Amino acid sequence: MPAAEDPQVNEGISETPEAVAEEAPAEQAEQEPDTFPRSVVEKLRKENATMRDRAKQADALAERLHSALVSSTGKLADPTDLPYDPEHLDNPEALDAAVEALLARKPHLASRKPVGDINQGARPSASGDVDLLGMMRGAL
Repeated sequence: MPAAEDPQVNEGISETPEAVAEEAPAEQAEQEPDTFPRSVVEKLRKENATMRDRAKQADALAERLHSALVSSTGKLADPTDLPYDPEHLDNPEALDAAVEALLARKPHLASRKPVGDINQGARPSASGDVDLLGMMRGAL
């Protein structure tokens, strides 16, 4: 028996055009979503865009604050070596622990500060005070 004539295959299917036309409006009414006025939709989209911009700016500021906090510890040569973690902003102990853990794994990231005499900068002169006015008077 072909599938088109099988009563189990065609069960619940009406092939009359009137029955098909009656089912379509009922389905459209169920599937049609609520619509809002254009001004409301535009207002919501604008508000959503503003909130996205604020969130991006807040994330950027939080990362800058994290970098400043890491830099203030003075333990790392480059504060961006420690990845951003929002927990570090609220908990200074967690920040210190994270810096110490990073330095334990990668000691080459530690801050290097020269100590002692590195032969740079101003040096005291061997002779006492220099009197420029006296030198000029002596030349005349």
